[in-house]
Amino acid sequence: MTRRTAWALAGCVLLLAGCVGQPVRESPLHAGSAMELQAQAARVAALAAHPRWSLQGRVAVSNGRDGGSGRIEWQQDGPRFAVSLSAPITRQSWRLSGDAGSARLEGLDGGPRQDSDPERLLREATGWDIPVSALSSWLRGIAAAELPAAAMRFGNDGHLARIEQGGWTIDYTGWQAQPGLGADVPERLTASREDAKVRLVIDNWQQGAPSP
Repeated sequence: MTRRTAWALAGCVLLLAGCVGQPVRESPLHAGSAMELQAQAARVAALAAHPRWSLQGRVAVSNGRDGGSGRIEWQQDGPRFAVSLSAPITRQSWRLSGDAGSARLEGLDGGPRQDSDPERLLREATGWDIPVSALSSWLRGIAAAELPAAAMRFGNDGHLARIEQGGWTIDYTGWQAQPGLGADVPERLTASREDAKVRLVIDNWQQGAPSP
C-alpha cells in the first residue's frame, strides 16, 4: 500500500462533528438469570426471521495510535453484505461488499481489491482491525455463529450488556425498540480487542432493506 493510499483511507475516518462517544457504565454486570437468558433466546429467534436488514449511523475506529470517525451504512441479506464508510468533510469514502467466501473493497488508489477474507482485506489495505463477519451478528446483539461460544453479561435493566467472544469484548450501552422485528436492537456498542476498538452509534434500523 502506498503512503498516499494510507492517508486517503485515513481521511475517510477523520473526526466529524457529533463523533461517537462512550458512556461510562455505572452498574456491575451479572450472568444472565433464567428469565434474561430466555428473553435473549427469544430475541435471537425473532431476529433470525429477518435476515435482510440495514442500518445507518456513526462509527469511530482506533488502533492504539490512530483513530477517527465517519458515517456508516450497513446492508445485510443473509451472508451477503455491503458496508459503506464516508467522511462528508473530505468527500472520501470506501465500500466493502461480499459474502461468506469473498470480499471486495472499493475507493482505493489503484482500484478495487479483493480477498476471500474481509477482515484481512481491510487490515492490509487500511490498517484497521474490524471484525466485519462477526459484527453483522454483534450489531444486532447476538453471538456470532462462526466463532467459539460466547460469554454474555447482563445489566440491571435486564438488557444484554456485554458479549465476550473470539478475543473481542462487545459492550452495549443503549437499546431501541423495533416493533417490526419483535425485538429490541442495540443503539450504542463498542467492540474492542487489545488496541483495536470499533464504536458505533446506530441512528436508524430498517428491516427488509434492498439487497446489497
